Amino acid sequence: MQYWLLKSEGDCYSIDDLKRDKQTAWTGVRNYQARNFMRDSIKKGDLAIFYHSSSKPTGVYGVAKIVSTAHADETQFDCKDAHYDPTSKKTDPRWMCVDIAFVKKFTEPVSLEEIKHDPHLEGMMVRAQGSRLSVQPVSEKHFNYIVEEMTK
Repeated sequence: MQYWLLKSEGDCYSIDDLKRDKQTAWTGVRNYQARNFMRDSIKKGDLAIFYHSSSKPTGVYGVAKIVSTAHADETQFDCKDAHYDPTSKKTDPRWMCVDIAFVKKFTEPVSLEEIKHDPHLEGMMVRAQGSRLSVQPVSEKHFNYIVEEMTK
């Protein structure tokens, strides 16, 4: 099993939205490195921490589970969608997504400030200056520390 951080703007799609929907396709990712993680590395059964960017506070709000293998992100073909890509073809889609399901919401979010200042989380990609990648790997050690220790 692998572990991931999935980043969404809280006012766009939040952990509460995922809790309500129970499951969703993780669409709209338009960064090649993040796309490659979903296409090549993320597997059904992996777990992810659900991160809100542009929120008060910015940070981790819960846990999701990957429930599908990578498949074409349908928003790339929808000219009415903000993530439409006129250069992508249905026969050779450029953008991929995975489906995720709600696991749990934290009682209190784990803020980015807490993550940045906790020595147990040294080396987490999200701590790096300018880290904007919306899908990123997380070590099992860091995942477990956030989920089991920081949310007590």
